[in-house]
Amino acid sequence: MADLEYTVENGVGTILLNRPERKNAFTVEMVDEWAGVLRGAQTDGAVGAVVVTGAGDAFCSGGELAELTPDEEVTPYDRKTYLTEHVHGVALALEDLDKPVIAAVNGVAVGAGMDFALMCDMRFAARSARFSEGYIKAGLVPGDGGAYYLPRLVGTAKALELLLTGDFVGAEEAERIGLVNRVCEDDRLREETREFAERLAAGPPRITRLIKRAVYQSARSDLRTSLDLISSHMAVVQSMPESHEAYNALRERRKPDFSGR
Repeated sequence: MADLEYTVENGVGTILLNRPERKNAFTVEMVDEWAGVLRGAQTDGAVGAVVVTGAGDAFCSGGELAELTPDEEVTPYDRKTYLTEHVHGVALALEDLDKPVIAAVNGVAVGAGMDFALMCDMRFAARSARFSEGYIKAGLVPGDGGAYYLPRLVGTAKALELLLTGDFVGAEEAERIGLVNRVCEDDRLREETREFAERLAAGPPRITRLIKRAVYQSARSDLRTSLDLISSHMAVVQSMPESHEAYNALRERRKPDFSGR
């Protein structure tokens, strides 16, 4: 079996981290393939949403320890390149993907494993899931975007608490502080996440993508810039057949059909 598996069904692309014996710790080859899958999903008309999850009882325990072990022969530039040319490729590919991405966190998510969950648009967690930005316990800084994503989700003070202690947060606490969208029973996580992803994938595809773009671009803009952007989006959307279909279905009290759009 491959260390990373990708399948597409009913409009949903599913990325499975598949090293359960290593708690799905990632290798260079895995993150390179992961980023490539995300770039492919952007242009694949059969994919309307993406789910990321782990095999076994873990989501992702971070990087493979053997690839992170200090080595006197490895230069600082080599270490930086490992992150910027490999690990960070997933975050940058997600930045470019304007289709919804959901992390189904089925167990522990530690260090970069937690960061991979944070960089998704939404997070559904199994009740047994636990999260930790454990970098500080290994004498490291958050190397995969934790310092960027976490404050935007839970606020600066809470993010600093989690980053500076490396403490674990359970699923229910993660939901309370806004780290996850929904907590599911362990045996229902994949089913509930998939049902939700299929619901998003069945929506008007181009409008879904424009809404996601508008949300992220507005987060980096002032009010006037955001309103100017959305007025342009609205003008474009109202000329789209899928907008007409949604409106007509609403008036006729039927389920809209976006197939082929």
